[in-house]
Amino acid sequence: MDFKDQIKQIGDRVNKLKDQIQTEEATKNAFIMPFLQTLGYDVFNPLEVVPEYVTDIGTKKGEKIDYAIFKDGSPTILVECKHWAQNLNLHDGQLLRYFHVSKAKFGLLTNGITYRFYSDLVEANKMDEKPFLEFNINEIKDNQIEELKKFHKTVFDAESITNTASELKYTNELKQLLQQELANPSAEFVKHFAKQVYPSNISAKVLEQFTNLTKKSIQQHISDLITERLKTALTKEDEKAKQEEALQAEQEKEDENKVVTTEEELEGFMIVKTILRQKINASRVTYRDAQSYFAILLDDNNRKTICRLYLSPTKKQFVTLDEQKKEVRNEITSLDDIFKYSETLLSIIDNYDKVKETV
Repeated sequence: MDFKDQIKQIGDRVNKLKDQIQTEEATKNAFIMPFLQTLGYDVFNPLEVVPEYVTDIGTKKGEKIDYAIFKDGSPTILVECKHWAQNLNLHDGQLLRYFHVSKAKFGLLTNGITYRFYSDLVEANKMDEKPFLEFNINEIKDNQIEELKKFHKTVFDAESITNTASELKYTNELKQLLQQELANPSAEFVKHFAKQVYPSNISAKVLEQFTNLTKKSIQQHISDLITERLKTALTKEDEKAKQEEALQAEQEKEDENKVVTTEEELEGFMIVKTILRQKINASRVTYRDAQSYFAILLDDNNRKTICRLYLSPTKKQFVTLDEQKKEVRNEITSLDDIFKYSETLLSIIDNYDKVKETV
C-alpha cells in the first residue's frame, strides 16, 4: 500500500470511528498516532516521538505539549492535539507559545481530522499566525498529499520544506482570496474591472449594477471553462478509443498472419459441416482460425460460435460454449469422436435460429 492509500485509509477510519470517540486521549490513540506512524515515526520510541514534551514558558514551568518529534536529538516538529469535534481556531495560540520557546522548526495543530502545519516564515523563531499547509483528512487532495509526503521520516529535510513552504503558504492564501472574491466580489474587486469597461465615474448605483454583472460574468466564465474541459476530455477519450481500436486491429492482423490452418483443423471443420447439413444450408457454416484454437461459426458471426477445436500434437479437445459463453471442454482421442456430439451441435443451431426468429 502506497503513502496515498495509507492516508486515505486513515480518513476512512476517522469517518467510521469518530462518533464513538469521546475524549482527546481517544482521539490521539485512534487518529493522530496512526497518522504519525504513516509518516514513518515510531510512536512507541520515546527517543523519536516524545509524549507530553515539557516546554517551559516564561515563569510557567513544566508546560507540556502532546508530542515532540525528534531528529538527531533535537525536537523538529511539535504536535498539539485536540478532540476531533473541537474548533482548532480556539487553540492555535497555545501552539504558538510552545513554538516560541522551542528549537522545533515546525508546529502541527490537529484534531485528527483537520491538520495545520506551521513554521516561522514571516519572523524567525516566531510561529506564523497562518499555517502553510492545511487539509482535512477526509478531503485531502493529491497536491496536499505530495506536500505532506515531505514530512515522512525517510525524506524529511527541514531546509527543503522551508524553502517551498513560503510559496505554498502564499499560494493557499491567494487561492482563498480568489475563492472569496469569486463567490462574493468586494467593491474593490468590482471597481477594478468596472473602470476598464465603464466610460464614466463609478457611482454607488453603477457599482451595484456591476457587482451583479461581475457575479454573472464569473459564473458564465466558470461554466464555459467546465464545458470546454469536458469537450477536451471527451475528444481525448475519442482519440484514445480510436487509437486503441487501430492498435487492436493491427494486432489482430499480425495475429492472423501468424495463424497457420492445418489439414487436421480443416478435416474437423468438414465433419461439423457434414453433421449440420441435415438441418441447415452448409454455406452458413464457416470458420475463423486463431493462434490458440480453431473456431467454427454460424453465418460467419463470432457471436454465434458453434464449437471450437483445440488440436495440439499431444491433446485434442472439442469445445462448446454454455449460456454464460464459458467454454465446456471435452477430450477427444480422434476427430471421429466429434460425431458423438452431433445432437449437441444440432441443438446449438436450433437455439441460434430460435433467437433469430424471436428478434
